[in-house]
Amino acid sequence: MLSTLTVVLPIFALIFAGWLARRIGVLGPHATTELNRFVVYLALPALLFDIVAHARWIDVWQPGFVAAFGLGAALVFCLTLVVRLQRPRHLADAAIDGLNAGYANTGFIGFPLALVALGREALAPTLVATIITVCILFAIAIVLIEIGLQTESRRRDLVMKVGGSLMRNPLLVAPVLGAFIPLAGLDVPAPAETFLKLLGGAASPCALVALGLFLAAERAATDRDPGSAALLVGFKLILQPAVTWILATVVFGLSPILTHAAVLLAALPTGTGPFMLAEFYGREAAITSNVVLTSTILSVMTISGYLAFVA
Repeated sequence: MLSTLTVVLPIFALIFAGWLARRIGVLGPHATTELNRFVVYLALPALLFDIVAHARWIDVWQPGFVAAFGLGAALVFCLTLVVRLQRPRHLADAAIDGLNAGYANTGFIGFPLALVALGREALAPTLVATIITVCILFAIAIVLIEIGLQTESRRRDLVMKVGGSLMRNPLLVAPVLGAFIPLAGLDVPAPAETFLKLLGGAASPCALVALGLFLAAERAATDRDPGSAALLVGFKLILQPAVTWILATVVFGLSPILTHAAVLLAALPTGTGPFMLAEFYGREAAITSNVVLTSTILSVMTISGYLAFVA
């Protein structure tokens, strides 16, 4: 538990820094939106480009692990989408809720935790899980949000409008452009790589500070929905790792190291991606912020319990 706590403690510190800065008036009421726009338009695209551009085919091509982790996240995402749409809930909000339940914080917590718990052999699967989460699952959610926000009734107009929005979205354009680097057998020039590392490194810290800023804002009691937050946290911390374990052991028969890596990464708390999208698209973000914060706190116990069980 101590090793898990040392990994997640900086996350709480960054959230608290944002909360404190807003409470004492260092940052104003518009800081949340502006900081989030910096992440969405600059920092996160640089991070996505950098991850994809440096992905080696020999590391990424692990079909059993890809299927177990990817299907686990996809099944939880789809189940959440169906459950939330029956409420009923707007498609854009339901897609964000799907991310709340299936978007593991592989980038910020996954790498240090996998290294501590499983060793260097788990770093390549962690990279694969990060690509699946921050590129593929993220892209699917963006597509659904764009579809939900369009008001066109004609299918052709809807396709054209959604397609145009997606082509202008930096969170989709960046990984697509980054994929051309390894496909063409090229290397990122050293100055460009330094630029990407510096800018991309700001994505997670700034997103966490923005989350703290949002939590510090005064909200009406009607904005709180503890029942929905509890459901999504349960899906994230219990259902997703359980489904992933079944897929890894029963369906695909992965090796012990890949099985533990897939389950451990699936058991990670919700990352800041859903919160970024909620803020960026102007959707209700109170549930998302509660899910990110609560799942991060509770994951200290659930992850430690899993590690003790497999030890």
